Amino acid sequence: MAADKPVRRVALLTAGGLAPCLSSAVGGLIQRYTAVAPDVEIIGYLNGYHGLLSGRYVDVTPEVRAQAGLLHKFGGSPIGNSRVKLTNTADLVKRGLIADGQNALQVAAERLVADGVDVLHTIGGDDTNTTAADLAAYLHEHDYDLTVVGLPKTIDNDVVPIRQSLGAWTAAEQGALFARNVIAEHSSNPRMLVVHEVMGRNCGWLTAATALAYREWVKDQEWNPGIGLTSGGWDVHAVYVPEATIDLDAEAERLKAVMDENDCVNIFLSEGAGVPAIVAELEARGEEVGRDPFGHVKLDTINPGAWFAKQFAERIGAEKTMVQKSGYFSRSAAANDKDLALIKECTDYAVDAALRGESGVVGHDEERGDELRAIEFPRIAGGKEFDAGVEWFTALKAEIGQP
Repeated sequence: MAADKPVRRVALLTAGGLAPCLSSAVGGLIQRYTAVAPDVEIIGYLNGYHGLLSGRYVDVTPEVRAQAGLLHKFGGSPIGNSRVKLTNTADLVKRGLIADGQNALQVAAERLVADGVDVLHTIGGDDTNTTAADLAAYLHEHDYDLTVVGLPKTIDNDVVPIRQSLGAWTAAEQGALFARNVIAEHSSNPRMLVVHEVMGRNCGWLTAATALAYREWVKDQEWNPGIGLTSGGWDVHAVYVPEATIDLDAEAERLKAVMDENDCVNIFLSEGAGVPAIVAELEARGEEVGRDPFGHVKLDTINPGAWFAKQFAERIGAEKTMVQKSGYFSRSAAANDKDLALIKECTDYAVDAALRGESGVVGHDEERGDELRAIEFPRIAGGKEFDAGVEWFTALKAEIGQP
């Protein structure tokens, strides 16, 4: 969009899985427009690209604007989410979102034009923003004059080249809170194996950050070993992420010693850890591995936590195993103070970028000295790996005796 063309109407949409930033980001965008461009109309497409294709949206009324600050206090998304990929035609036809023979990008573009939208704000992870990139490219190629400004939402913190995704800090904090109750289960049975499965398909950042936050809580507690209340029973004994090779035999030997000493073993496991091995094992048995519209393995169908529990249970002499997943608990929380500050910084910039006609995904650009900017869509990608050699993670592993 030309910088001198007035912005009359903007649309917001949230998409993909939940994260502890969606509601706050919607609120922040509304507040910023109200402060700097109060005459700009705002609509919110319902359930992300699902609502865009079907033409369902809600008007942001003066009453909504006046109470937009309330959105910072809640998790979830007030305008709803969905997993829709505009370039997966077969899936869209199957779901009734487009007719056979239609081009979803064209349907979405024509809907935006018909709705009088000058700026589209997408709030989502790599899939959401790469879909936005597809849409932005289509609009440009067909001379649609529209600005697309994305915000990076993912609890995995795995969007290239963005330093910190909105909501990831909160998800780690909430995962640590979840773990306090789950790890209390170590006392429910002799020789107990507890596996805390954390979200993170390709990136282990959330698992590592959750383990770190939980251990900081453990270190802050006072213990009463004479009655059995020991830090060893409550500690993290292993942290497994997709980026690190896991020697099951060596780890089983190490963890058996931990079990013998503490009568329990507590593992923090990224849901993406070991997935290639699990998939290979299932396919070798002739089982079909389910995949979502984006081609990702459906992790709930292969159950990595249960697979790892099975690998270790007999080897370490566990009498009982328990696998608990913190993902839905963590991702649906309201943003914490650290994330709220980041969200405000990014939503303010996103509105300012939109008003000057600058498209991209707003975040601190790791390849440009961590500058906050609207990063070009072609540079946005998912699957950023966690650096398992980073100092704080290697220190954590050293403290718990994990190689």
